[in-house]
Amino acid sequence: MNRSSMETRVAALETLLKDKGVLADDSVATYAHRTSEEWLPINGARLCARAWRDPEFKQFLLADGKAAAASMGFAMPEHHRKLAVKENTPSVHNVICCTLCSCTAFTIIGMAPGWYKDFEYRASIVREARTVLAEMGLVLRDEIKIRVWDTTTDTRYMILPLQPPYTAGWSEERLARLVTKESLIGVQRLEPPFLPVQNPDALQGQ
Repeated sequence: MNRSSMETRVAALETLLKDKGVLADDSVATYAHRTSEEWLPINGARLCARAWRDPEFKQFLLADGKAAAASMGFAMPEHHRKLAVKENTPSVHNVICCTLCSCTAFTIIGMAPGWYKDFEYRASIVREARTVLAEMGLVLRDEIKIRVWDTTTDTRYMILPLQPPYTAGWSEERLARLVTKESLIGVQRLEPPFLPVQNPDALQGQ
């Protein structure tokens, strides 16, 4: 099916739903605004940056991620009853998935990327995490333990990356620009040698 055909079908479905009173006139525009302006990985990045700079907030984030997010003004849907934040360490690497569909804490880490929704990723990451991560560019030493966290009906996950040692003393704003959606999901690490020192302004943290 070509792009124009899909767009035509979507437009027809939108018209039908509006005619039946199921879809409000501003629903699509509101959703588009939220996905492009509000539901962004920079929200999760700011949580990470704050945790890196503030040990007390870090403990708050790890104990009750949803409450910690709310304290910074980041709301989550009511059915996302829990935001479980898992911390990477030099010896432990965490990665998240949703084996049933493609659920994420989308208001915190942004909308799920295409590869996250792909059946092959969802099926393989729980069985062959080290191999899948390597295929995605993250080669972990054998001594690093990998823990896979599968989203449930009411629990969403976010990874707290290990802070790169060269960033000591950086401001929260500068630290946040270093954090990527991939690192919040757990298919990327930010510290050398996994990711070399780079200009944080050039990274995709937003």
